[in-house]
Order: sequence, then structure tokens, then C-alpha cells
Amino acid sequence: MKKGQRPWTREELILTINLYCKTPFGKLHRSNPDVVQLSKLIDRTPSSVALKLVNFASLDPTLKNRGIKGAVNSSKLDKQIWDEFFENWDVLSYESELMLANIQHKDIAGSMDMPDTEIHKTGLTKEQVVKVRVNQSFFRSTVLASYNNTCCITGIQQPELLIASHIRPWSIDEKNRLNPTNGIAINALHDKAFEAGLLTITPKYQIRISSRLYKARTAPNIEDFFLRFDGKDIILPSRFLPNPAFLEYHNSERFME
Repeated sequence: MKKGQRPWTREELILTINLYCKTPFGKLHRSNPDVVQLSKLIDRTPSSVALKLVNFASLDPTLKNRGIKGAVNSSKLDKQIWDEFFENWDVLSYESELMLANIQHKDIAGSMDMPDTEIHKTGLTKEQVVKVRVNQSFFRSTVLASYNNTCCITGIQQPELLIASHIRPWSIDEKNRLNPTNGIAINALHDKAFEAGLLTITPKYQIRISSRLYKARTAPNIEDFFLRFDGKDIILPSRFLPNPAFLEYHNSERFME
């Protein structure tokens, strides 16, 4: 660290990782409005925030596996906080969102429009429902940013039509509910097919279509909407590649041959 520079705090680093997760890889630069906004909130320059984002990129194992290198001057604290975040998505995701709301002087619960009737239906407290909602929003933002708001099957780039779909379902894998390597960006129609086991993605990132849809190929649009994608590679994310072990689970446990 250069003389006179202010050390980065744990809170600042967690807020910066939060931004890293929710920002497409090609937008980790100082002129990005989100980078400028965070720099104001933590009283740092946009250049210093952008550099820290690139430092985190150098620690991202999903980028390392693809041979993509970030900056080489990340600190021990950078690595420590990154590992803490990466190994505890279920904890640090919410903590980072709570920190962000606090520094913005916002009520994180107040930003959630939840009728009391909805809360009663869940059987959870309002605080628990807020946490679930916040975490789901973080997961969606992270997964869609990783895929640059692009459906991995069709290439559709309309966020309103995209789902951040879990590979291992939310209900059975609590530890990986918020892990972005357990997610894919996919359009709503193919998400339904993925969830129903009519479509899967292999550990080698190839699309497979169930024989059940082949049997229904005479139905209108089955060929155009499904069969033409069989055997093709998915559009890969710029980071947080789907974990092959999660995809193997979907192939063996959810997919209907």
C-alpha cells in the first residue's frame, strides 16, 4: 500500500464483492454508474473501486479455470474476504445486501412490498420472508450478470423473459441456494422444461432434449422450440460456470430420458 492510502475495511470489501457479483464482467470499470455510486457511498474514487473489482476477478476460480486473469496485486485481506464470501453464499449474500441498505440509509424490509396475507401463508416471520426475498433477488442479479442477461439456450437478451434457474433445487440444497454456480440464465419456457426434466444440460455444457418431446414432435412448434437445440452447446457465462457436479445431478436425477 502506498503511503497515505487508506486501508480497505472488511465492510468496504464485502460491498465491493456484492457489486462484483451483480455486474457483468465487461462493466468492471470506473465509468460504470454503479461503480461511481459505490465509490461515493464508501468515499473512494471510482478508479480505486474498479481496481478492487479487477483484483477480485483475479481470485475468481471460475475465471481462473478459463485462463482469464485479473489484476495481480490483490491483498491478503482481499483473498480472505473473497474466500469467506465464496464459501458462505447463504450468509454473505444477505449480509452484503444488508450492509448496502444501511449505507444507503434504506430500510431493507421496507423495500419489500409484502402483504400480511402473503407472510401468513408462508408460515415464516416477516424478517424471514424479507431475507428469502433479498437472497432470491441477489441470486437472480448475480446469475443474470454472469450470463450478460442472455438465455443460455436461445440467446434471448430480454431480462423480463429470463429466469435465474437453480440446477439443484432450492428446496433440497440449502447450502447452494445462493451459489451462482448452481444457476443458469434461461428463458421462462425452457426453465419450465428444465424443471420438469424434459430438458437438461450435461456436465460438458451440451443441451439434451427428452425422448418425450421427440414423441410429441408432431405437435406445433415442438421442433422449433425444443428439438432443434438438442446436442448444441449452451451459451456459457463469462464467470460462475455451472458446477459439473450439479449438472450431473440434474442429468441423473431429474432428466427424463
